[in-house]
Amino acid sequence: MGAVSLPINIKSVVRVQADSEDYELKQMRDMAAARKRWEALIRDGKVKVLTPREAGYAVQLSNKPFLDVRPSNEHNKAWVRGSTWIPIFDVDKRLDAGSIPRKVMNFVMGGWWSGLPTLSYDSQFLAKVEEKFPKDTELIVACQKGLRSLAACELLYNAGYQNLFWVQGGLEAADDEDLIVEGPMPLKFAGIGGVSEFLGWTDQQRAAAAKEGWGYRLVFSARLLGVFLAVDALYLGAQQIGRYIQDIRSH
Repeated sequence: MGAVSLPINIKSVVRVQADSEDYELKQMRDMAAARKRWEALIRDGKVKVLTPREAGYAVQLSNKPFLDVRPSNEHNKAWVRGSTWIPIFDVDKRLDAGSIPRKVMNFVMGGWWSGLPTLSYDSQFLAKVEEKFPKDTELIVACQKGLRSLAACELLYNAGYQNLFWVQGGLEAADDEDLIVEGPMPLKFAGIGGVSEFLGWTDQQRAAAAKEGWGYRLVFSARLLGVFLAVDALYLGAQQIGRYIQDIRSH
């Protein structure tokens, strides 16, 4: 019995699913290996740990430099006053054969919900930091959640920076009084986006709703109701168009 030939579209779906699973597995392995290296840096005292509040004291009282390594989509919403912004990863704005599949995969795998864009590593990151800070600088390094800043600390330590301070939990863990912040949004909201932000379904927005009360919740309840009404209107419109086309064909 000969091999059954799958339709081209089914083959494509299977191939895309396989590629997606391989990509996820590789990402998980890479992240696990990176976490072990980062834990060793902290355990061995090569990178010192600060809470957001301690980082705020160090900046305000000791004038220690504060390096913000977040991508532009987060930094543009809120930043620490006096900080230096040099992203280790930034929003990938390319539209070529190599980047478009990655962007599609990122969108399909949750980017539409979280609003997280496709990021690319800035190969000039280290050179930019070296241009700005001597290697004996006592440098505070921070990102939104604390992971990308650990990656930055590893790069900087291997390049010869010996006085590094990592902000544990990232800027998202900071309370309002910990740091002097500038920008249009609170620091905690700088890392959210997409449909989840629009509907108010992020952890940060839920925490804010618990503090602010019903007025805050009503805004997002109204948005959710608006989404349901829009979907319902589109559905009814599609039905009407279907009937109209069927009437034309019957005549």
